[in-house]
Amino acid sequence: MSTDAPTSPDTRRLVVISAGLSQPSSTRLLADRLTAAVQTRSDAEVTVIELRDLAHDITNNLLTGFAAPKLQQAIDALTGADGAIFVTPIFTTSYSGLFKSFIDVLDPDALTDLPVLIGATGGTERHSLALDYTIRPLFAYLHAVVVPTAVYAASSDWGAEAGLVDRIDRAAAELSTALNASDRSARVRDPFALPAGFSPVGGFGAQ
Repeated sequence: MSTDAPTSPDTRRLVVISAGLSQPSSTRLLADRLTAAVQTRSDAEVTVIELRDLAHDITNNLLTGFAAPKLQQAIDALTGADGAIFVTPIFTTSYSGLFKSFIDVLDPDALTDLPVLIGATGGTERHSLALDYTIRPLFAYLHAVVVPTAVYAASSDWGAEAGLVDRIDRAAAELSTALNASDRSARVRDPFALPAGFSPVGGFGAQ
């Protein structure tokens, strides 16, 4: 997990999740391109999380219910972010198992109201629809605010990049607008906080 040095308490925080399995990977390459395009429009502090480095911790969390320190650090970074970029490779017309496993260890409310840009990579253009029929519904279920433009990069896109550059720029502009308007204090929720109106002395609703 890599992090830019913080500049100010008011600096926007952008977390980038890359689910690529190889190193180097086209998934990380797309994540980096999206991040750079957002940074040209927003002075954001960036944290990049490579899920391949957390694969064992994610599996252990699914088995035990407890997050190892490195995984917890990644979860905390995402929970405290003002916006996020999620990029996954497409396997068998859907997101990777590692990508979904990371989503499964998050609290169900962790991404509520979080501005999100989704991206994916694959060998053929035919898999581009996975962004809209599997990945976008996943984040809608988690109540994230997904920007309208999703970015898919097939193998052929890296050789003739004009269309890919346009999609990256459009998506980055949308996320930057949402990122700059994000209210972290209103979004972050404490799962252990008492319900509004609860009084430990007089009971719920006591004044």
